[in-house]
Amino acid sequence: MTAASLEPVTFDPYDYVFHEDPYPVYARLRAEAPLYYNAELDFYALSRHADVTAGFRNAAQLSNANGVSLDPAAWGPHAHKTMSFLAMDDPRHMRMRKLVFKGFTPKRVADMETRIRELTLEYLEPALGRGEFDWIQEFAGKLPMDVISELLGVPVADRDEIRHMADMVMHRDDGVTDVPDAAIEASLNLVVYYSEMVAQRREKPTDDLTSALLEAEIDGDRLTDDEIIGFMFLMVVAGNETTTKLLGNALYWAGRNPAEYAKVVADPERVADWVEETLRYDTSSQIVARTATEELEYHGRVIPAGSKVLLLIGSANRDADVFDDGDAYDLDRAEKGNLASFGAGVHFCLGAHLARLETTVALREFAARVKSYRVREDEFVRVHSSNVRGFAKLPISVEVR
Repeated sequence: MTAASLEPVTFDPYDYVFHEDPYPVYARLRAEAPLYYNAELDFYALSRHADVTAGFRNAAQLSNANGVSLDPAAWGPHAHKTMSFLAMDDPRHMRMRKLVFKGFTPKRVADMETRIRELTLEYLEPALGRGEFDWIQEFAGKLPMDVISELLGVPVADRDEIRHMADMVMHRDDGVTDVPDAAIEASLNLVVYYSEMVAQRREKPTDDLTSALLEAEIDGDRLTDDEIIGFMFLMVVAGNETTTKLLGNALYWAGRNPAEYAKVVADPERVADWVEETLRYDTSSQIVARTATEELEYHGRVIPAGSKVLLLIGSANRDADVFDDGDAYDLDRAEKGNLASFGAGVHFCLGAHLARLETTVALREFAARVKSYRVREDEFVRVHSSNVRGFAKLPISVEVR
C-alpha cells in the first residue's frame, strides 16, 4: 500500500490531475467512501453502480429542478432555460418530454442514417487522404453539430457559424471553473438565431424537426416558442459535445488497444460492441447533479434536504459488482447492459438513439477504410470539465486499406 493510499480519499471534479485519469479515485470512492462529502464545494457524491442507477430512478427525492451541472452559473431555478426538460421535475418534465417526443421520434432519427453517412464522408475521406489529421478538429468536432443542424433545418450556409457558436458555448480556458462571458454571449446569439428560425417556421412550415415541434400537440396542449427554443439549445449543450467526446474516446481507446480495433476490422458488425464498450469504459458524461428534496440516508450517513448530490456515472460503469474486470477495455465483454451512461428512469436520455446512430455510422465508415492507426500520444489535448470527459485535440496517423 502506498503512502498516498493511506490518506483519506479526496474528490474534486475541477482538479486537472483527476481529469487525466479519474478511475483510481472512483475505485477508492466505491471502496472507502460510497457516500462522499466535499465540504469546500458543498456536494455529496454517490459512486457505486447500485446507488447511481437507483438515484436516476428516484426522481422524487433527487430532483432535477436546479439543473444537472455542478457549475454555479448553470445551477438554480433558472436552469431549465438552457437545459430544457432535463432541468424539470414531473409533471412539468413529463408534459414537455411527451410533446418533444411527438416530433423527435425514433423514426425521424432512423431516417437520418443515410444523411449521417453522407456528412461523415464529407469530412472523413479528405482527412484520411492526408494520412495524418486531428480526429477532433477535423471530424468528431464537426459531425455531431452538423447532424443537429440537419435535423433542426439550419440552412447549410449557416452551419459553420452555428457550429462556431456551439463550440463557444462549451469552450473553457484552463483554470476556468464556471461559465465564461464568451460562452454566455454565444448562448445568447444562438438563442436569437433559433428564435428567428422558430418564427420563420411558424410562417412557413417545412419538414424539419423545428416545424414538427411547432406542430406537436397532445389534447390541445402545444409547446410554446420558448420551450421549443430551450429544447433546441439543449441539443447543442447535451447532444453535440457528448457525441463529439464519445467519438474521440472510442478512437483513443481502440488506438491504445489495437487488438480490440482488429476485431472491428475483421468484422464490421463489431462496431456496435466498440460503441457500447466505449460508453461503459470511458463515457463522455461522467457526472450529473441532483438536489435532495428531503433527508436521505446512504451507507449509515445522512444527506441533508436541499443538498447537491452528484451521481458519478463514470464510476458506476467500472463497478466490479456489475462489470467483471471493469478496468479492461474489452469488446468481447459479456455484460452488454446495465450501462449508466444515458441515465435511467423518467430522465433516460431522449437522445440516446441519435448518439448511438451517429457514432455507429461514423466508426463503421472509419473502420471500413482504415486498416490500422496510431494515436499520437504526445500531442493530444484533454478537455478540462467538471462533468464531461474527452479530447479537444486527438491527432492520429492512419494506414488506409
